[in-house]
Amino acid sequence: MLSVTPIPAFSDNYIWLLRQDTTPDVCVVDPGDAAPVIELLERESLSLSTVMITHHHPDHTGGLAELIKRYSPRVIGPDNEAIGGIDTPVTEGDEIRVMGRLFEVIAVPGHTLDHIAFFTPGIPPLLFGGDALFSAGCGRLFEGSPEQMHGSLQKLAALPDDTLIFAAHEYTEANLRFALAADPHNPDVVQAMQECQRARELERPTLPTSMAREKRINPFLRVADAGVRQAGSVHGSVDSDEATFTTLRAWKDNF
Repeated sequence: MLSVTPIPAFSDNYIWLLRQDTTPDVCVVDPGDAAPVIELLERESLSLSTVMITHHHPDHTGGLAELIKRYSPRVIGPDNEAIGGIDTPVTEGDEIRVMGRLFEVIAVPGHTLDHIAFFTPGIPPLLFGGDALFSAGCGRLFEGSPEQMHGSLQKLAALPDDTLIFAAHEYTEANLRFALAADPHNPDVVQAMQECQRARELERPTLPTSMAREKRINPFLRVADAGVRQAGSVHGSVDSDEATFTTLRAWKDNF
């Protein structure tokens, strides 16, 4: 059985570790820092066989060189020469087998142009989406356009409702504060904030979340909702889903 464990890094990153009960070989996703990965591997006598990278930002790739030097794992990631160490470049529609599961590569440009996500169907389906889709939020647009990011999120929203979403940052509480402003009449957002605050008081991750939950609480997936459009209309155009997304993203950037 595949299990997923968060390895905290920096102030709010999660490096996700995938493992099977039957082997010491493991996979990590987006190792921005090698030190906490090495500490866990050595403590639990595990062997790093695979690394998956979602995009080129250093808080997702910074530990890669040291991990390659120490463990020589297979490194799967975007077809971007700027990321040193990738030996298995992948793009939209490619399929790879990792830890006994078949993963589909989904291109999700917006946060960066090279951003990809890794999705594996099963019970339950799993999505490792880096900085594309957060709980109650989405990534900032450092390279891509609002149109690209909106399209990427719509692509992810089409995945099964029971998909578990393993985002790369613990941004949930801040995102929910924005969601309370952008979707003020949504009782699911209020409940999600209460659950989030309880989890953080106990120093527990708020992730993974599910696609069904995000469709209820994430304003960036709710751009067609009348309440979200009404709240957004004060800040810009809400004439279409894409325009509403653009308005929400600009509002969130300065929230």
